[in-house]
Amino acid sequence: MEKPNFIRRMYDWVLHWANTKYALPALFILAFAESSFFPVPPDVLLIAMAVSIPAKAFRYALVCTLGSVLGGMFGYLIGYELWYSANGDFSGFANLFFNYIPGFTEEIFYSVSKMYEDNAFLAVFTAGFTPIPYKVFTITGGVCKIDFLIFVIASITSRALRFYLVSAIIFKFGAPIKIWIEKYFNLVAIGFTVLLIAGFVVIKYVM
Repeated sequence: MEKPNFIRRMYDWVLHWANTKYALPALFILAFAESSFFPVPPDVLLIAMAVSIPAKAFRYALVCTLGSVLGGMFGYLIGYELWYSANGDFSGFANLFFNYIPGFTEEIFYSVSKMYEDNAFLAVFTAGFTPIPYKVFTITGGVCKIDFLIFVIASITSRALRFYLVSAIIFKFGAPIKIWIEKYFNLVAIGFTVLLIAGFVVIKYVM
């Protein structure tokens, strides 16, 4: 039998915390770490915990949001302070991310930097609400030195909206909705964000 790949093993490791007494602190730590370097999104553990005890779903969403936003601030600090060496080249720390963090490439880094030139709030919100890797935007936000208050507001808004929406669906419909969330929620999130972006475009160019 073929051994599961690295991400699959990490996914299973994350899930196992849902059945331990350390589930809540594990959720916070996972949400924090995923915002700067960890490859598995906190939704995985949030969904498992909310399905297990739907009455605590919103408490779990709060913990997940706090961990993720604080982790995003840490990612911003990484980009702000550690990304470039004294001579202006990428530091060894930056190259570590480019070489070993899944989905974090120089090409993506430069693409996100360009997005920040257009609309910093919308860029952070999009990453925070959709399945786009949030960590790339938190670190690049620090590198680009975008307004920190805008970064925090966009992070809180998008992360809370995502995690509370997941918890609300589970609270309302219970365990049977779990498969639907895992299969379709990201598509719903992307669709909502596309509509939001379209709204920004209309406001900017039409009104």
